[in-house]
Amino acid sequence: MDIKEYLKERVDDQINWYDQKSKSAQKWYKRLQIAEIILASLIPLLSGYMPSYKWIAFIVGLFGAIIAVIESITKLNKYHENWIQYRSTCEMLRYQKHLYLTGSAPYNNQNETIDNIFVRNIESIISSENNQWKNLNTARENANDNEKVN
Repeated sequence: MDIKEYLKERVDDQINWYDQKSKSAQKWYKRLQIAEIILASLIPLLSGYMPSYKWIAFIVGLFGAIIAVIESITKLNKYHENWIQYRSTCEMLRYQKHLYLTGSAPYNNQNETIDNIFVRNIESIISSENNQWKNLNTARENANDNEKVN
């Protein structure tokens, strides 16, 4: 297998796989979170009508149960964690691929050209932004987990 085949069959394949898995995990995470937000916001609204309509108590309880199920499914399938991890891996693979394709460090054995330095610096900026995004989302997730425990 030569390097072009490797790039196409292995690297591009992995980039596409992680990209698709990241998008799917993000979509499921956001869908479930939106459903949870809507149901949770309806509970206090409906609770005000419970004295007038006894059946609303059942609906409020049902919404609470559905919220618990949604939260359990979200945690079980780790949609948020997978979204972050898959996206980070996808972007790191792209980063390395671009460095290789442009012959930038560490994928060269001679002095770098100004173009190589430019590519390396741009890729470093992009990589730094991706790392900040990952850290921010991981910190937010940890804070949410701590709030639920307390």
